[in-house]
Amino acid sequence: MCRFPVKTSSALIFISICTLTQCGIVIMSNDSRADESATSTERLTIVWTSGDPEVAHRMVLMYAHAAKTGEWFDEVRVIVWGPSSRLLAADKDVQAKIKQMQEDGVIVQACIVCADSYGVTDQLRSLGLEVKGMGKPLSKFVRDPEMHVLTF
Repeated sequence: MCRFPVKTSSALIFISICTLTQCGIVIMSNDSRADESATSTERLTIVWTSGDPEVAHRMVLMYAHAAKTGEWFDEVRVIVWGPSSRLLAADKDVQAKIKQMQEDGVIVQACIVCADSYGVTDQLRSLGLEVKGMGKPLSKFVRDPEMHVLTF
């Protein structure tokens, strides 16, 4: 037997229905966000400027390679910029690591202005790098909400 007057019971039922409806809306909106994230692509661009071989091996190349092979990002790109272009052209160990990364799907590109200034453009191209102007592409990556940009 109900102890609440009929008016109070009706009010409780109304409040319960409203609460359930609001919860349903929240659940639906969370589901739609899950659908959006399932279709988005997370991308990483690493701007590698350091000419230090230890930075190359112990940070830049190690992280970029793991980010791709570990599927931490859908796309991983390394931009060789500044002194790193000279290091890459001269260091066989760095070259071997870059080659393995490329085989595993890491995109490796180089700034042509930097490569030309160090006289290593042909060497970088022979390693399979796309060597081109990178100012505009980098600016686009920085503005892209699905792109994460790191600089070393």
